[in-house]
Amino acid sequence: MPNTNARKVKTMSADPNLMSDAEKTDYIRRSILQEGRDLRRRHPWLEKHQNLIGATIMAVSLMGMIASGTLYVMNLIPWWACIPVTAIFASFIHELEHDLIHLMYFKNRPWANNLMLALGWLARASTISPFVRRKLHLHHHKFSGTESDLEERGITNGESWGLRRLLMTGDNMMAVFLRPFTMQRAVRQYIRAQKTDSRTEKRKMGIQQLFAYAPLGNVYYLLFHGWVAVHLTLFVAELSGVSIELPSGPASALNLLDIFAVVYMLPSFLRTFCLHFISSNMHYYGDVEPRNVMQQCQVLNPWWLLPMQVFCFNFGSTHAIHHFAVREPFYIRQWTAPAAHEVMKKMGVRFNDYGTFLRGNRFSKDPAGEARRAA
Repeated sequence: MPNTNARKVKTMSADPNLMSDAEKTDYIRRSILQEGRDLRRRHPWLEKHQNLIGATIMAVSLMGMIASGTLYVMNLIPWWACIPVTAIFASFIHELEHDLIHLMYFKNRPWANNLMLALGWLARASTISPFVRRKLHLHHHKFSGTESDLEERGITNGESWGLRRLLMTGDNMMAVFLRPFTMQRAVRQYIRAQKTDSRTEKRKMGIQQLFAYAPLGNVYYLLFHGWVAVHLTLFVAELSGVSIELPSGPASALNLLDIFAVVYMLPSFLRTFCLHFISSNMHYYGDVEPRNVMQQCQVLNPWWLLPMQVFCFNFGSTHAIHHFAVREPFYIRQWTAPAAHEVMKKMGVRFNDYGTFLRGNRFSKDPAGEARRAA
């Protein structure tokens, strides 16, 4: 039987000058999904064993992180090898968490889905709870780039570039502490966007956001900021010619914390910084039309971002594909990216719009035109 969807994609007018943004979005979505179907037809195991693939990636990634840390503790690899290797394995887990939020694995077995989310959070405690993030992320897809898009605002999307944003990019707690009123407004906008009149429900959502990092994230940042503060103090004292001798107990504790920093905290920081730098600059903010996918993000994949792409599974190149075809797993998006990019570029999706760094991630390249539209 001929494939109706494939025939529709081929026969539909592909002249972007004659299409609305909604029509372009639909054309891109159906083209990407068709490419995915063709891939699965050539490799049936991709669809037949999708749950197994997800579970295997999780297991291998966790074992890779543990093995990397163990080799460092045994003095078999240096710190500068342990940190990036561990961060790469953690980046696979982040992509898995994203797919799990969209129920791409174990959809009919919630306990297995939740178990994988919990394991992923243990491996990356610097992140918000995945059980809180699930609702935030689904909201992000509906209202990406608007004031209520709390997920992207939380990772600095829409902020002007400078030292403050640089400090916030790899540290989620700093992203709150350095702009408390901005985040309070973002939370209020997010709650308002849920369209509920129940005060109890609103209070519940507010409390949920207040404790979104509890308990793993709070412990992680307490240890990480404490470790940074101690070493900064010792460094400044040394520069000042002051010798600080720690007692044996605190010295032993600091030594253990140094090991924990190499095998866990610094890989988390590296992965988070790379992901948030790319994600916050490939998404647009502030002047986008709600639910207009053509304005939500760009493809950000220049050669000079390759070192960062390594630590977030080529996120800048493939995440825009996800906005058009939500249900494709991350490894499928990577596989079909060349074909997806071709149709996206044809329909006018932006590629490597470096002006976003100067515009605070605004979509409009014409500030005067933006002001006229706002008026």
